[in-house]
Amino acid sequence: MTSQLDLLVIGAHPDDAEIGMGGTIVKHARAGLRVGVCDMTKAEMSSNGDVETRSREAADASRLLGLAYRSNLGLPDRGLSLAKEHIDAVVREIRRLRPRVVFAPHWEDRHPDHVMCSRIVQEAVFSAKLRRYLPELPAWTVRETYFYYINGVDAPDVLVDISAVQPVKMEALACYRSQFEEPSSEANRVPTPLNQGYLERVAARDRLFGQLRSVAYAEGFASRVPLLIDRFGMEE
Repeated sequence: MTSQLDLLVIGAHPDDAEIGMGGTIVKHARAGLRVGVCDMTKAEMSSNGDVETRSREAADASRLLGLAYRSNLGLPDRGLSLAKEHIDAVVREIRRLRPRVVFAPHWEDRHPDHVMCSRIVQEAVFSAKLRRYLPELPAWTVRETYFYYINGVDAPDVLVDISAVQPVKMEALACYRSQFEEPSSEANRVPTPLNQGYLERVAARDRLFGQLRSVAYAEGFASRVPLLIDRFGMEE
């Protein structure tokens, strides 16, 4: 069995986690925490690249991020749903990896797969703690669930200062050349929102979030429940 993770980031496609919280991943991995990423699909419906290329790019990005673990559930790209088999695949991953904190895409996004991924993760986190649900694996209660932004910008509930590691995040994103490099004369590559200045917009959003707390770059997260603290004004 894979050793327990501290943080598990779940995305619909390889590169979702990097876009939304690549800096946060690097920062926690460098602090000695075990961080893993679970991609639901192999992005086989992407307009550019192919499954093999995307897999190599994800492996390269994982090394830069310092991930302790990365998996791909092989669920259908553009076919994610609240079907029991999709939810159960995530339940099994949560129970096997036993993360303290789980991250999912924000529940509002222009890409339907990101929205569905968010819904699947919320269902799975709930079901993972029920001891009579899939009883062949011990139940596991996730301590906290947070939601990261991919295409959207909202008022975040939590900010993580990633100023010191922002260059590493952008380097990891640059590994996905099939997605983000502007298409040349190659016949098999076409213009998409991802290769029309998308990475510049990701960096601009990180700067915008950073501006909210007077740091150079930050990543934002939303929570479905109020944040609980012990006392105000106390350093962690």
